[in-house]
Amino acid sequence: MRVIHVAPTPFGPDGLLGGGERYPLELARALATEVDCELITFGPRRQRWREPGGLRRRTLRALAFLQDHPAHPLAAALPAALAGADLVHTHHMRSVPGRVAALTARARRRPAVVTDHGLQGGDWVGLLPRLFARFLTVSAYSARELGASPARTRVIYGGADPRRFAPDPAASRDGVLFVGRLTPHKGVDRLIAALPPGARLRVAGSTGHDPAPPERDYPLLLGQLATGRDVAFLGPVPEPALPALYHQAAVLALPSVQRTCYGREVRVSELLGLVVLEAMASGTPVVCSRLGGLPEIVQHGVTGFLAEPGDVAELRERLAELLGDPARAARLGRNARELVLERFTWRACAERCLAVYAELLGPGNRGPGGAMGRAADG
Repeated sequence: MRVIHVAPTPFGPDGLLGGGERYPLELARALATEVDCELITFGPRRQRWREPGGLRRRTLRALAFLQDHPAHPLAAALPAALAGADLVHTHHMRSVPGRVAALTARARRRPAVVTDHGLQGGDWVGLLPRLFARFLTVSAYSARELGASPARTRVIYGGADPRRFAPDPAASRDGVLFVGRLTPHKGVDRLIAALPPGARLRVAGSTGHDPAPPERDYPLLLGQLATGRDVAFLGPVPEPALPALYHQAAVLALPSVQRTCYGREVRVSELLGLVVLEAMASGTPVVCSRLGGLPEIVQHGVTGFLAEPGDVAELRERLAELLGDPARAARLGRNARELVLERFTWRACAERCLAVYAELLGPGNRGPGGAMGRAADG
């Protein structure tokens, strides 16, 4: 089986550092241990290489970007790059590469599947979804938002690498951690306001790509709100440094909102929350908003707490509860890791993916490796 994944923006310093960019890369890496898998993204230069784990990577040169949007690169080479694929798996259904890949697969009579990550846009008056044989969504919430046919929808969730993100018994835990882009819908302004007295907050992440004020100036607002508080803005954190941040945190917070501090309504906020899964795999309890797909992965009172979006008082109470009771925080952290090992590893996600591929191509196309469960996730 030869599978090609198409994602509009690469994950990393040459692209974006968000969940919608990380997800295709991590899933493709897990799949590459079982089938011939390639990930195509776009950038200023053509590149091709193979990772040690087997994933083939290709960057196609973007000639331009429709509406100057990073999710809409225009690359004339994409149809030719899809030659030989038994199945095409696109990410961001409404992106330009997603549309081109779906049309190319249809013209070549190859199945196309899609995992959407929340990019908004038109759907060609309902014609675009009809190009996909299956919708592989990151949460049940995402499936509802997408409005896809239930018969053609499978929820595959996402994952964390439990070897890379694992508890460190020698680490000393203290304070609150936020990991993510500094964009208004992430609610970091509420988190700063909710910080319990004496608590420390570390904020790891790049600025958002909001093009216009006032959203463009959100990081400046956060700096002003943090004045006089124990808040450290770490900027973009290199990948190798992330596990240590999770180890050192007493709690991870993801206070995403449906209405930003600027009064803007956010239609789709958190489809899943990969940083939540990474923290849980690290044995770090989570306090996050009760919205989007987050309630599907965080069990209230068992692996962390859910708070009403934008409710500063409730957020402060839940943070104080864990910061003030290390034994309870440790217990929730253990429960969180157990849940990740049971349901939310990238191997488990890839297994769900492969089951759908087999539906479309037949079970004989699983590849030589057989079931991925042969390797332990712990």
